[in-house]
This record gives sequence, structure tokens and C-alpha cells, in this order.
Amino acid sequence: MQIGSLEEISLHQEDIEKLEYLQNWCKDLKILLLHNNLISKIENLGKLKKLEYINFSQNNIEKVENLERCESLTKLDFTLNFIGELTSIESLKNNMHLKDLYLTGNPCTDFDGYRAYVVATLPQLETLDGEEVIVSERIVAQQNYGEIRADIVRQQNDYQAFRKKQREKNQWKVDKWMEEKIVCCKKPSDPEQMSEYWNQKSEHCPETRVDIALRKRLSRERPGRDTWGNEQTLKAPVKLFSSDGRPLNVNQPKIPFKLEECFEENCYKLDVAVYKHLDSALISADVQPSYVTVEIKKKILQLVLMEEVDPEASFAKRSQTTGHLLVTMPWVKQIFKRTRRAELPSPQKNRENKENDATETRREYLEVGETFDLMKMLKIDETKRKLKEQKTLIDDPEVPPLM
Repeated sequence: MQIGSLEEISLHQEDIEKLEYLQNWCKDLKILLLHNNLISKIENLGKLKKLEYINFSQNNIEKVENLERCESLTKLDFTLNFIGELTSIESLKNNMHLKDLYLTGNPCTDFDGYRAYVVATLPQLETLDGEEVIVSERIVAQQNYGEIRADIVRQQNDYQAFRKKQREKNQWKVDKWMEEKIVCCKKPSDPEQMSEYWNQKSEHCPETRVDIALRKRLSRERPGRDTWGNEQTLKAPVKLFSSDGRPLNVNQPKIPFKLEECFEENCYKLDVAVYKHLDSALISADVQPSYVTVEIKKKILQLVLMEEVDPEASFAKRSQTTGHLLVTMPWVKQIFKRTRRAELPSPQKNRENKENDATETRREYLEVGETFDLMKMLKIDETKRKLKEQKTLIDDPEVPPLM
């Protein structure tokens, strides 16, 4: 994918201080997420004609400006900035598609008549700070617009005077820190001094936010120390090979996997249950003749292979439905399916076999005997019946004859 075709970019928490080339590189942008950075001025966005939503929350912006040419804007989020020049929102009058505006957490929201002024100045708004703008509310605000604006200008001037003193009071933090940054990189900071800094109270202003960001950045650049300057115990590196160079089985990400021997295709197939929504740019696979390594978000999954494989013929695919990674590794030699050794007959099975043989023998003997003659069997039964009658019928002379 080319960067010029992107429609959404998320650049949050990157300590960005200035916007420069975005409008030239990504002219088709529709969503731009820039929250939690160090941006102090809105600039270089006028060429983004398709831009619909910008998130500027948690930056150092003090004035709304240079957004008039972003014709498609429908939503702006300035939450937790330092906007004190409330009249600067008048520059958004020509952004006719603007429906949602968020100014929560800015100094201007403390001005009396803040909401009425914004509603009357920007009649195209449907919601302000997440609350729906009612028609009657807008009518009342427009009727008293002259008085409300005059009061806003007065409060704004008071804030600008306060902000000027605040800037002069806190600017030394950034200047001094930038001068000492190189020295601090060479010589670790005193942990007690860093702890005292984080425990003390500071004014809520752009200079303090820049100071905190610089200190955090410095701690990341100086390995072995946390944000407070304290030493951290570094984790032991993952051991992938033994002392004699043999590869070891390692599952650092603790991710499910399945390694199968496919004799029909003469290869190994490794199925790694990678998270479905994980970016493929964070995954890499390396196949060697005796082992395979899969790196997922800088964590290693390494498996030892019992048979030698061909790295050049190996390939990896990722499922578009499940997100799983399937690595196919052909064997160098043709391997036939292994069979188990035949089990030796036990004594009990020998006895059962002998009994079965004897039964079969007896059955064979009965089947090959004399043939069965039905007529002869009937003659034998008739003779037996006559003999039985003779024995049972006795002639008694004392019994008179039957008439």
C-alpha cells in the first residue's frame, strides 16, 4: 500500500511538535489522530480537502487557526489543550460541514457565556462538548450575541495577561533542560533529584507539559533507568542457542502453535496462532536447515526441527480469516511414514489363541462326520414309541371289559 492512498493515520503519543509534510504526502486523508503530542500550532493542513475528523486532544494548542481550507471537516476535538483565545473559533465559520466540536478542558471553557458565544458564532454546530445544541438555545445566544462577545473579549484579555506572566515564569524550564540535555545523557541524573522533581507541584501550562515529555524521552534514551532516573534491573537476554551452538526451543511470546509432519507433501507445517488484528509488519519468519524462528512484536518463537529442511523452498502465508501464520518447510530428503514395531504376543493371548484353535478344530470334526438321514431317524422314533406303549398297557383280568 502506498502512503498517498491512506485515508486514516494515527500518530498519537509520538511527541510530535510540528506538522510539516503530511498535506503533501497523504492528500486523501479523512481521519487524522494526533492526540497526546506536543503540537503548539495548527499549520500545513490546508491541502487536505477530504479531511473529515481531526483529534488534537492533549496537545499545547492555544489558538484555533489555519483550518478554513479543510472544507470537509465534520468533527474537531481540542480536549485538554490550552486554548484561551476563544474568539479564534470565528475562523471556523466557513467550515459549513462542521457538526461536532470539543473544547472540554481548555481555559476558555471557564469564561462566562462560553457556550452561548460558541453556539451563536458557529450556527452549523449540532453538538458542543458532546451536548446537543437546542434551537431555542441558539436563538437566545444570537439575540444577545453583542453583549456576550464583549464579555468574552474582556475575559480573554485578562487571561492573555495571566498567560504572558505564566510563560515568562516557566519558560526557563524548557530552556535550561535543553541546555543540560547533552550533559544529562552523558552523566546519569541523581535519583533523589529526579524523585524530588516528580513529587513537586507544577503549573498546568504548555511549558510544563514539554518539560515532562523531554524528561520521559531522555529516560528512554538512557537505558537502564526509569522515568525518575532510578536504575532498573535489566532482564537477561533470551538464550536461543546452547554453549555448543545447538538451537534451543523457545516460546517467548507464549503463543499457541502446532508443528506437523506432512508425509504426503514431504514437509513440515508450522501453524502459529498469531493474533487476528496484529499488523503483519510486526511478524517475521526465518527458516534454517535445523530450526525455524518466528518473531512476533520483538519476541522470539524458535523450534528445533528433527529433519533437515530446505530454507530456499520454504514459504510463509497468513490467513485472512483467523490471522494464523502458516510456515511450510519442505524436507531435503524423501521421508516415509514411520510405523510402530509389532507387539509381541503375551501369554494370555497365546492361551486364547490355542482355545480358539481347538474350538475351530472341533467344529471341523463335526462338520466332516456321518451324513444325517431323516427317514432313518423317523423309523427309530416309531419303534421307540411302540415299545413304550407295550410297557404301559397291562392286561388285568379283574377289570371288566369295556362295553
